[in-house]
Amino acid sequence: MHPWQERLQALTRRELFQHVGCGIGGAALAALLTDDGRAAPATATQPLRTHFAPRAKNVIYLHMVGAPSHLELFEPKPELTARNGEPIPKSFTEGKRFAFIQGELKLMGSRFKYQPRGKSGLPISELLPNLQKVADELCIVKTLHTEEFNHGPAQLFMQTGSGRFGRPSFGAWTTYGLGSENENLPSFVVLITGKVAGAGSSLWGSGFLPTMHQGIEFRTSGDPVLFLSNPAGLTAEDRGRMIGDLAQLNRVQLADVGDPEIATRIAQYELAYRMQTSVPELMDVSGEPQHIHELYGTTPGKASFANNCLLARRLVERGVRFVQLYDADWDHHGSIATSLPRKCKDVDQAMAGLITDLRQRGMLDDTLVVWGGEFGRTPMAQGTSNDDKPNSKPGRDHHKDAFCVWMAGGGVRGGITYGETDEFGFNPVRDPMHVNDFHATLLHLLGLDHEKLTFKFQGRNFRLTDVAGKPATKIFA
Repeated sequence: MHPWQERLQALTRRELFQHVGCGIGGAALAALLTDDGRAAPATATQPLRTHFAPRAKNVIYLHMVGAPSHLELFEPKPELTARNGEPIPKSFTEGKRFAFIQGELKLMGSRFKYQPRGKSGLPISELLPNLQKVADELCIVKTLHTEEFNHGPAQLFMQTGSGRFGRPSFGAWTTYGLGSENENLPSFVVLITGKVAGAGSSLWGSGFLPTMHQGIEFRTSGDPVLFLSNPAGLTAEDRGRMIGDLAQLNRVQLADVGDPEIATRIAQYELAYRMQTSVPELMDVSGEPQHIHELYGTTPGKASFANNCLLARRLVERGVRFVQLYDADWDHHGSIATSLPRKCKDVDQAMAGLITDLRQRGMLDDTLVVWGGEFGRTPMAQGTSNDDKPNSKPGRDHHKDAFCVWMAGGGVRGGITYGETDEFGFNPVRDPMHVNDFHATLLHLLGLDHEKLTFKFQGRNFRLTDVAGKPATKIFA
């Protein structure tokens, strides 16, 4: 629980307003509640008071919706390739459940090549030639495992620590713990390419936290945020007067009922007004130098994952605490040999460009970049190799027991791998990392103790990691 909460709970409503009065009191309480739940209120002149020294201040999280195959990208398995087409030993699959495949399960090796890259010799697939160039910045976790094997619940579990709706997202917990460093933009922004993930906006929701901590989706066409522009005939001055009058009415109601959500409403209306100036300037990347567009592979005016990576850097540069990128169509149950290379081409240059750009600007040391999906893919084939039936060309089914994510910057050691899986990439054999451990690790890098970052709801103190989780300190720089 945060000290602000303890302070509020120690006062009765009558005692609180005896201290602060009614007129100024409403505004004071609004400010107090705006800081409610942070591990440290942040200002331009006051450093964050976190649970311990933070290694990272900001997060850029790249979620590949549909779950990329770790076996084609970051997990070279010579034994799997050598035994391509053989039945997998029953000891691996006995008692296991899979989303689709059944019957005789045959091993499928990757047809894509790996080579050691960088001074570290980190193995990265030929499908990611640009990411290979920044290999020494990456920490690849090879033993992440989850409890869900269907997309929606697994996406929720990866982002909220629970496979059910209603829990706050990792981004919401981050802003709850750290607050914002920007008064004119949201502290948590979401950018999407392709279809929205199956679990929808709950992936960036605030759950039972105050709604000011939910992610705000920025669109790449039309108004970046819905209703950002004023209607015809309404000037900025008119809108400003309306916001001021509405805030006065809301403060009267706040003083009467003391509902924290009213304080959130006041803050969000005022933020929306300030965003009318800050967001259009942010979203216009045409002023970026040509070499930056070439670095990311962006085309000004064209929506793309590359454009969103550039926007992510611009957002973090302006003090946005958490930026979440979602990229769709990574669910390769069939034709993985042709579908996966196309998707890798969509993201490879932009991801490498983001890391390079952050490094060149001196921002990578305190910006944590995270990449991953909701689970991995099976070492067994789904479908056949019958060329007479193109739709049956093999892919891989969902796999929850071992998959890869990578991190860069933000206090993480670069050029290393964490954990080891068996000869088929099926199960962890050294240093397994549960999603709860993953979340605990990320929060630790941000200076937050996952056991102390809690919020009381329905009679119990909740946290992102539920009742588990241990930070993987081996990966810390």
